[in-house]
Amino acid sequence: MHRPETGHWHATTILTVRKSGIVAIGGDGQVSIQQTILKANAKKVRTLGKGEVIAGFAGATADAFTLFERLESKLEQYPGQLTRAAVELAKDWRTDRYLRRLEAMMIVADKEVTLVLTGNGDVLEPEGGITGIGSGGNYALAAARALVDGPLDAEAIVRKAMAIAADICVYTNHNVTIETLNSG
Repeated sequence: MHRPETGHWHATTILTVRKSGIVAIGGDGQVSIQQTILKANAKKVRTLGKGEVIAGFAGATADAFTLFERLESKLEQYPGQLTRAAVELAKDWRTDRYLRRLEAMMIVADKEVTLVLTGNGDVLEPEGGITGIGSGGNYALAAARALVDGPLDAEAIVRKAMAIAADICVYTNHNVTIETLNSG
């Protein structure tokens, strides 16, 4: 994600694929400022909501952790209702003076739905269960779309598409974390 006020920050690739009863979210581990790699093994994908939700973030790390905590709180308020929790988080993100300065995007998924959350108040469900965010998100998305009709499962598609993105995007590396949920 590019921070317009500084022009210095770039971060990550997050990809999700939903196929044959499995949803997978993968994220690379690179954290960069300008041309410098600060960290190669950041974990940008994790489970939330007692293991019932998986989430990945692109953007400023501290901002993303704040959003993970807020989403976790919303999931406690609305157990088993990811869409409702996401909408409530998006409302807060858009209207709260502190939260609206946060610069990050998130992909969240449970057994039933995949959503992209933005600071603009967007809660979007991607078509076909595949979406990517971050600097290399479009590369990974294109690769995943090309692979989805083949024999690979959701996790294998994420792994291969993330490798393709890492070969193209200088802000994405091959150190990938993947979380999956059985949605069947």
